[in-house]
Parts: sequence; structure tokens; C-alpha cells
Amino acid sequence: MALNIYKLYLIKIAKWFSLIMPIVVLFYNENGLEQFDIFLLQGIYSVSIVVLEIPSGYFADVLGRKKTIIIGAVLGFIGFSVYSVSYGFWTFLIAEVILGFGQSLISGADSAMLYDSLLANKKERDYLKYEGRIISIGNFAEAIAGVTGGFLATYSLRTPYFIQTVVAFIAIPAALTLVEPVREKIITKMKFSDITNIFKYSLIENRPLRYNLIFSAIIGSSTLSMAWFVQPYFKTLEMPVSWYGIFWTLLNLSVGLTSLIAYKVDKRLTQAKVVILITLLVAGCYIATGAFQAYWAISFLFLFYLVRGLATPILKDYINRMTDSNIRATVLSVRNFIIRLVFAGLGPILGWYTDHYSLATALTMAGVFFLISGLLVSCLLIKTEKNN
Repeated sequence: MALNIYKLYLIKIAKWFSLIMPIVVLFYNENGLEQFDIFLLQGIYSVSIVVLEIPSGYFADVLGRKKTIIIGAVLGFIGFSVYSVSYGFWTFLIAEVILGFGQSLISGADSAMLYDSLLANKKERDYLKYEGRIISIGNFAEAIAGVTGGFLATYSLRTPYFIQTVVAFIAIPAALTLVEPVREKIITKMKFSDITNIFKYSLIENRPLRYNLIFSAIIGSSTLSMAWFVQPYFKTLEMPVSWYGIFWTLLNLSVGLTSLIAYKVDKRLTQAKVVILITLLVAGCYIATGAFQAYWAISFLFLFYLVRGLATPILKDYINRMTDSNIRATVLSVRNFIIRLVFAGLGPILGWYTDHYSLATALTMAGVFFLISGLLVSCLLIKTEKNN
């Protein structure tokens, strides 16, 4: 069972060793897509994840984490295979939908697999440490891939996609060799009513869990949105293409570094301080990057990514602490569902503003949105925790 952790490391690497991310916007532009098209494509990708997000978590709770992760890994391989031979919006769309389904099957199931594997070894208290390590490994992998992808792009912008297909395949044998954790309670019969009941429990009946899920989702959607602003920001600075991979690498290294110490930060700060601090820093970085387009202002991007490294494992841990093992994957999928839902609605709007007004306007608007929504939910969360 302990070996599951190392196999999850490998799956994370296969998922996050993203050779395409440093040049993906340039690749889209080369194939005729504008910023609105890009955000629309990613919005549809998010919708495809939303369609299966909660059912996939439920499948993981019923069919098992291992089977669900295997199917997700296979779809990831197929998705990049399609991408590598695609040349326009509609074929990109097919690839994105396949990747979205694959992503939804793995997300939630992998964190549930990790927590239950630790629980089986009576190490569940170390979850935050291991989750931080996995996130850190993923970001270090993405950092290394940034340099590698930038180098491969000097041959052609399509070359990283071919190699990415090979990388995606690595997750399949790793998933096949996972060991399913033994759980005290198992949902043995699939019922649609179970999904609606868990959804109702998570977002209506359990108030502390509701606000933790919504806050985590707001911050998650902010990090997802920023990922698609980084390259346009570099483009505004007229940064040489050869530098894209280097800066992308450094940004992801910063996430990996703070993920490693997230459990230490969590021990020193109360939940109230954590959520308020995260909200102010995330929103502030958006507004600052919107206000200043200069090389020195890239420091705000680095600050954002440092906060991201702390926020993801800490906020996931809050959710895991108040969730039973038999519904954990489904509840984590509810979180991912809200993230993608927010991005699917917000992303195309931000893309349209970027094309018709300016990148600065879109960044500032996003910052205001995340500030207001983050503070509102933070206050509700803190009030509920005090009452409890």
C-alpha cells in the first residue's frame, strides 16, 4: 500500500510534465486562434470536466480509485494523440473534450487514493505533507518541462505535442499497478440518488464543508485563469520566445518550493488568517499585473505562484479533514466541479475583454472579482467555524 504514494508521484509527473504549456498560446495563434477562441476552447474543456467531475468521483467511490484512475490515464494518452495531429479549432475541441473526461476521472480519485492509502497505514495525519510533496513534484516536473518544451519548440511548435503523447502514456502502467485501499465503508450499489445526496450534503447540509469547498474552488479558478494570462502577459512585454520556457520553469519551481512547506505554514496560522491572506494576495497580484506591464512586474506573477503553492494543499486538507472516506472522492470532485464551472463562465469573458479592450483591463477585472468573492466566502467560512 505504501508504494501507491510513489506510483501517484509518477502519475502526477505524467500529468504535469507539460511540454506544451510554455508555447501553447503561440501554437494556438499559429493555427489561427485568437485570445477569445483560446478561452472559449478552455471553457469548453472545463465544461467537459464538469459533465463528468462529480460522477467520476462517485465512480471512484463505487468502482474503486484504481479503475477510475486507469480509465483517466488511457483517455489522457488518447487526447494528446489526437492533439498532435490536429490543425484547427474543431479538432482541438475534440482533443480537449477527451482530455477533459480523462482529467475529471483522475482528479479527486488521486487525492482520495492518497488519503486512504495513508489511512490504511495509520498515517492520515501526514496527508498534508504528502499532498504538498505530490503538488511539488508536479510543479517541478512542469518546471523542467518548461525548459524542455521551449527547446523542442525551436524545431517546431508541434514537436512538444508529439513528445507529450509519449509522456502521457507513462501514467497507464503506473495506474495499472496501484493497490486499491481497503475502506471501512464502501458504496456497493450505484445510484444516481447517491450523487445528488452527496452533492446536497456537501453544499447545503454541511455548512462548514460548503464554505470550504466554495472558497477552495474560487482560489482554484483564480490559479487556472492566471495560467492562461501568463503567456499573453509575456507577449505584451515583447519577451523573446526562447525566454518563455525559462520563466515558465521558474514560476512552477516557486509553486513547488512553497508546496513543500505548506504543512509548516498550516501549523503556524489559524484557518481564518490563511483564507484572508490567500484572498488578498491572489486578488492583489491580479490587480498589480493589470496595472503594470514591465519586466520588474513579473515579480507579482512569482508572488502569485508562491501563494498558489501554499493554497492548494492546505485548502484540500481542510476539506479532507471533514469528509468521510466513503464519499471523499465525490466531495473532492464537487470542489473541482465548482472550479471548472467558475472558469467556464469567467474565462471566455476575460478572453473577450482581452481581445476588445486590453490585457490590463481583463486582469484588473479578474482581480476585483476574486477579491469580492474571496472575501465574502472567507467571512462566511470564518463565522461558521466560530459558531461550531
